Amino acid sequence: MPAHEESSNPLVKERNHLAASRTALRAMREDVQALDIRDVTANWVNAAVLQAQIDDRIKALADLSHTPLFFGRLDYLHEVGAEKAEGVSAGAARGAPAGGGEQFYIGRRHVHDAHGDPMVIDWRAPVSQPFYQASRKNPLDVDRRRRFGYTGGELTAYEDEHLTDPAETEQTSKLLQAEIERPRVGPMRDIVATIQPEQDEIVRSGLGGTVCVQGGPGTGKTAVGLHRVAYLLYAHRERLARTGTLVVGPNRSFLHYIEQVLPALGELEVRQATVEDLVAARVEVRGTDGSAAAVIKGDARMADVLRQAIRSHVTPPAEPVVVVRGSRRWRVPAYEVEEMVSELLARDMRYGAAHEALPQRIAHAVLVRMEEAGEAPDDRVQNAVARNPAVKAAVKAVWPAVDPAKLVLRLLTDADFLAAHADGILTDEEQKHVLMTRPARSVKAARWTAADAVLIDEAADLVARTHSLGHVVIDEAQDLSPMQYRAVGRRCSTGSATVLGDLAQGTTPWSTRSWEQALFHLGKPDAVIEELTAGFRVPREVIAYASRLLPAISPGLAPVESVRETPGSLVVREVASAQELDAAVVAACEESLRQEGSIGLIAADARVPSLSAALAAAGHSCLSPGEETTAESRLTLVPASLAKGLEYDYVVLDEPAAVVDGEPDERTGLRRLYVALTRAVSGLVVLHAAPLPQQLG
Repeated sequence: MPAHEESSNPLVKERNHLAASRTALRAMREDVQALDIRDVTANWVNAAVLQAQIDDRIKALADLSHTPLFFGRLDYLHEVGAEKAEGVSAGAARGAPAGGGEQFYIGRRHVHDAHGDPMVIDWRAPVSQPFYQASRKNPLDVDRRRRFGYTGGELTAYEDEHLTDPAETEQTSKLLQAEIERPRVGPMRDIVATIQPEQDEIVRSGLGGTVCVQGGPGTGKTAVGLHRVAYLLYAHRERLARTGTLVVGPNRSFLHYIEQVLPALGELEVRQATVEDLVAARVEVRGTDGSAAAVIKGDARMADVLRQAIRSHVTPPAEPVVVVRGSRRWRVPAYEVEEMVSELLARDMRYGAAHEALPQRIAHAVLVRMEEAGEAPDDRVQNAVARNPAVKAAVKAVWPAVDPAKLVLRLLTDADFLAAHADGILTDEEQKHVLMTRPARSVKAARWTAADAVLIDEAADLVARTHSLGHVVIDEAQDLSPMQYRAVGRRCSTGSATVLGDLAQGTTPWSTRSWEQALFHLGKPDAVIEELTAGFRVPREVIAYASRLLPAISPGLAPVESVRETPGSLVVREVASAQELDAAVVAACEESLRQEGSIGLIAADARVPSLSAALAAAGHSCLSPGEETTAESRLTLVPASLAKGLEYDYVVLDEPAAVVDGEPDERTGLRRLYVALTRAVSGLVVLHAAPLPQQLG
C-alpha cells in the first residue's frame, strides 16, 4: 500500500464505495425489471419491441462478479468544465477531495444512486479520458490518479500517482503491469483498465472517418478495435442503433475467443462474423480452390469480369413496343427504347435498379403520347402501362433479370463465355485456372468454394446494392483478398471502418502487401493509418527472437518494442531425434502446466494428430482452439493455421521447420512461424529436432 493516505484506512473506504456501487447497480437493474409496460404500449408489436429493449437493458446491467465495477479514480484540482461533464449530473456523488476539486471513480459502465448522482463514471465519458491521457508533463488538471488491484473480484490494493507533485518520482505502475500480465484463462478480456495513451487516441477517434491500425504482436490492436466499437456506441448510440455495427474476424475460433469483450463493457448488440459468414447466404460452400485459382478469384480484376458479364445481358431492342389500351394502340419506336437503354447504361445504375426503371421509362413515353392525344392520364395509368404484357415482354428481351449465382456458374463452367468477358483482363492461363474442373449443371449441384461465394456476392451487389452498416471492424485484415475487401467494404459503403492487422502476419497467398492498397479495395482510400509499435503482451526476449524473421517476411516493417522484460521467458531446446520429439513436447507441456494460467501447444497442422495421441497416452486431455479454457482444463492444442489472434500465458512450439514446411512457399511459412512465436504472454518453449530455419540464426 502506498505511503500516502487520505484517511486512517483508505482501502476500507474504497471497499465501502465498491459495495455501495454494487448495491446501486443492483437497484438500477431491479428498477428496470419492475417496469410495467401494459399501459404504455398501443399494440402487441410496440409491446414486443419495448420488452426486447428492456430485456437488453437488464442484461447490460448485470453485475459480473469477475468484472470489477471500477478500476481507477481521478482527483481533479478544480471542478470539471461543461465539455467534460457529459454524462455527469450535478451533485455530491462525485466526491470532493481537499482543495475544491472533484473526484470520479472510473469503471466499465455508469452507475448512479437513487438520486441519479453518479457513483461510477463510464470509461468512455469525456471526464474519464484523463485517466488514460494525463501525465506529469500534461496532468490535464488531475492531481491524483489512483489505480485499484483486485483478487477474485475483491478490491485488495490501490496505487497513487500524484501528477502535480514535483517531489514524487515517476515509476512504472506495478498494478498496471500486474493487470497486463494477469494469467489468461477463459475468453479474451477487455483492456479497459490498461489502455495506453496511443491506444486511447485511436479508440476515441470519430465515427466519420475510417482508421487503419498496423500493429505487431502484443500491441493490443484487437482490443483497441473492440474498445473503439464500444466507444462509438457510447458516443453515437442513436445513429449506430439504426445503422448497425459488425466485427469481422478471420475464423470462428477467433470470434469465440473475443466474443465476451463487448458484453463485459455492457454492449450486447454488435454482430460478429467471418467474411465467409457474410457471403454464405446464397450458396453452400463445399469445395476448395488450389492456391493459384484462389489468388485469381480473389483479384480485384474479377470485379471487372463480372461487371462486363452482367452488362452483356443488355441487348438493343429489335422491335417497337406496342401497348393496347381499350380501342387505342400506343407505339414506342425501337430507337426510342434504345435511347432509354443507353441512358440507363450511361448512368451506371445497379443492374436490377435499371431493370425496374426501364418499364417506367417506356410507360412514361406512352403517357406523353396519351397527353398529346388529349387524354389526361395519372400515375395509376403509368403504373398500369408499366405492367402491361407488351412492356414486360420488351423489358425481358432487352434488359432481362440476372441471377447472380447462375451468372457466376456460367463464367466458371463456360470457357467461351468467360473468354468473351475476361478478354484483356485475365490471361488465357488465368482463365484456365478459374474454370471448374468438374462443371456442374446447376447452382445447387456445384461444389462452390469460399472464393466463389465472394464472386457471387460481388455479382449480387452489381444487381442490387448491399445494405450498409454504420461501422465495421475488420480484424486480421492483412489476410483478406482484394475481392474480400470489396465484400466487406460494401457493408460499410455509407459508414466507416476500423481496419486492424499486421503485414508481417499475412499467411494467405493473397495477403495484403500495403495498407494503402487494401484500403483502396475496401473503398476507403482516405483512411488514416496508425501504427502501434509498443508491445504490452509478448515479453521482450520472445518478440526480439521472433523479429529476426521480419527482414525475410516484411522488409522495412518496424519491429515491436516490448515494454515487458521477463528474464527466462524464452527457451529454445534441441531434441536429439525426431523419435524423441513427441515425448519432449509432452514433458514441456507438463512443465508449463505447473505454472498458473493457460497453455497453448502450437504445431504444424500435420503434427497435430501425433501430438494429440501422445498427450492422451500421457493422460492429458486438451482443448481445441475456440473452446474456453477453465481452471481444470488449461491446455489447448493449436494447429498453426488457427493460432492467429489467440494468446496463452505459456506456449510450447513444436518443430518450427515443420510449421514453415506446411505452407506452399517459404515466405508464407515464415510468416506462419512468426505468428506462432508471438502467442505467449509469459513464456515460450521452442522444441526442435530438425534444424531451425536459418532466418532465426
